[in-house]
Amino acid sequence: PNRHPKLLFAYAEATVPKVTVITRKAYGGAYDVMSSKHLRGDFNYAWPAAEIAVMGAKGAVEIIFRGGDVEKETLNYTEKFANPLLAAQRGFVDDIIDPAETRVRICEDLELLRSKDLGEVSRKHSNVPL
Repeated sequence: PNRHPKLLFAYAEATVPKVTVITRKAYGGAYDVMSSKHLRGDFNYAWPAAEIAVMGAKGAVEIIFRGGDVEKETLNYTEKFANPLLAAQRGFVDDIIDPAETRVRICEDLELLRSKDLGEVSRKHSNVPL
């Protein structure tokens, strides 16, 4: 039996602090399930070299620019769409942080979220997808 839907459901419904740091690549559904803002993540950060997009640049370019200069268009696509600045502007990432400050930021966030309280949850246990 496929346990992925149950795991995703449990992760999305968790009421514990959720802090995410995108260090490298976050594409499509994988980005969504890594405690993104869409799944009520509390804090989401990205390193400057992170790539956040619907799909990888090479795959997207091969679909969009068939027969064109794939290498050139891949660089253009990455620069335009797969960088963390665009995700931060759209509110998907709270901040772009230097890798050296990652530990400090996570510790500060966990301290802030220590008393996280979502109030009275109307249904602590919802219907799990089967």
